[in-house]
Amino acid sequence: MSLKDKKALVSAIYPKGTRIKLVMTTDPYTHLKPGDKGTVDFIDDACQIHIRWDNHSSIAMIPGEDIIAKIEDSD
Repeated sequence: MSLKDKKALVSAIYPKGTRIKLVMTTDPYTHLKPGDKGTVDFIDDACQIHIRWDNHSSIAMIPGEDIIAKIEDSD
């Protein structure tokens, strides 16, 4: 899959404004913890998912390394 196709796929799954919660991150330096919530801001050209975290953190998530889940209305 080309990077362009991967970006389109990630953007379709997590469009701007999607509410998400963190399941797991591989970043040893972040203060984020499982269950933290945020809003997708944009997908960059490296396919990283940039999220405005509710706790004001600004770390991006990397598909395949970090795990996030969409928040459904009932969550």
